[in-house]
Amino acid sequence: MKHLIAPSLLASDFGKLNEEIQLVNDSEADWLHFDVMDGHFVPNISFGFPILKAAKAVCTKPIDVHLMISNPELYVQRYIDAGADVVTVHVEACPHLHRVLQMIHEGGAKAGVALNPHTSVSSIEHVLEDLDLICLMSVNPGFGGQKFIYQTIPKIRELKARLVERNLNCHIEIDGGVGLQNAEQILKAGATVLVAGSAVFRSDNPRETIKELKHCLDDTILA
Repeated sequence: MKHLIAPSLLASDFGKLNEEIQLVNDSEADWLHFDVMDGHFVPNISFGFPILKAAKAVCTKPIDVHLMISNPELYVQRYIDAGADVVTVHVEACPHLHRVLQMIHEGGAKAGVALNPHTSVSSIEHVLEDLDLICLMSVNPGFGGQKFIYQTIPKIRELKARLVERNLNCHIEIDGGVGLQNAEQILKAGATVLVAGSAVFRSDNPRETIKELKHCLDDTILA
């Protein structure tokens, strides 16, 4: 299965969001990544429902909504109604994680769970069968432009082994500090979705960067 590229709108120029989204539409990107921050679960505030609705009206790719918020169960359905195709919540924010995943599926979206860098893969052991996507944070969430935490690589391998052992077809998404300098290593470890913010939108040629990320393994034989 070819890996997916999900440019993160958080790194775009907010003064020309329509143009930035159109850039993604016209590229080889697969999804548009949409970061929601509440200033409580993470020390920053980003997008709300009106921005997602506006993005959905322009975007021709599935929208991958990452809820970095407290009490996500209160807002899941509203984000689905606003245009989310994939909704990812943080295990650290969900004392009743299974119930929230059920809510996402019942609302008609794919369900994902995100793990902060310090959170063990074992924390989601009992919901693996309920997931369409697992997002491993490779930076501490809350701000774009951070450096990739390389301890994420063995974590990807561990998660991939668990999924293979249980014969589960679930995306492994990596979010934070992803770029051309580490994409190949991340994919070889077992990731299937690359979230790229600064690497794409702050590139001199964003479409070409997306293309390079999409095809970085084309001439590589995986071990």
